Amino acid sequence: MDVTSLAIIASGVFVGMGASFTGLGGGFLMVPLLLFLGFTAQKAVGTSFVGILVIAVSALIAHGRLANVDYKYGLLLGLGGIIGAQIGARLIEGVPTDMFKKIFAVILIGLAIYLFVKK
Repeated sequence: MDVTSLAIIASGVFVGMGASFTGLGGGFLMVPLLLFLGFTAQKAVGTSFVGILVIAVSALIAHGRLANVDYKYGLLLGLGGIIGAQIGARLIEGVPTDMFKKIFAVILIGLAIYLFVKK
C-alpha cells in the first residue's frame, strides 16, 4: 500500500469521527482533501460519496444502537435527497474546478458563520 492510500485511510478515520459527531456527512472534509490531491471537482464530489456511503452506514448503526435516530424523518429527508442528488450531479457537470472551489468555500464559510452566530 502506498503513502497516498495510507494518508487517505487516516483521513477517513478523521472524517468518520467528524461526520458521526456533527452529522455533516464528511464531504465537507473529503472534497477539499481530494481537490488537494488533484482530483477534478466532479471526480472529488463523486468519489467522496463512496466514502460518505460507508461512513453514513456505520454512523447510522452506531447512532441507532444509542436510540438517536428518527427513522421516519430520516427516510423522508432521504426521499427528498434522491431528487436533489440527481439535480446536483447534473449541475456540477458544467462547473469548472476553479469555480467549484470558490463556491464550495463560500458555502463552508456561510455555514460556519451561521453556526457561530446562531443561538
